[in-house]
Amino acid sequence: MSDSEKSDRFRVGMATRRVVLGGAHVDRATAAMTEFDEPFQTFITEGAWGSVWSRPQLTHRERSLVTIALLAALGHDEEVALHTCATANTGATPEEVREALLHVAVYAGVPAANHAFKIVKKAYAEMKEAS
Repeated sequence: MSDSEKSDRFRVGMATRRVVLGGAHVDRATAAMTEFDEPFQTFITEGAWGSVWSRPQLTHRERSLVTIALLAALGHDEEVALHTCATANTGATPEEVREALLHVAVYAGVPAANHAFKIVKKAYAEMKEAS
């Protein structure tokens, strides 16, 4: 799909996605896109990033914390790491992420939170090493 064929929601979503995840990540995802997964990438850009993440009722920091907690509760390890790295862009602090994971322990179970703490610690260590 050409740029002129993209929806306004897609353009807003792509801008939000770049702000939250960083241009380098979005560029890698876009470069890896094929004809097979292009409809999915458009769907998440319009739906997740253009509809939900772009709404003004919560800040990117607040959405970041909610997202990390939900992903941790659901056991989506790779996405927990990705969104932990995105906190460098959203402004969510390690202390706030820790508090979100404590909520995971209470509402989704200690094993889910325990595993998420390991993933988040590793992501923060890798972020520190890269800086």
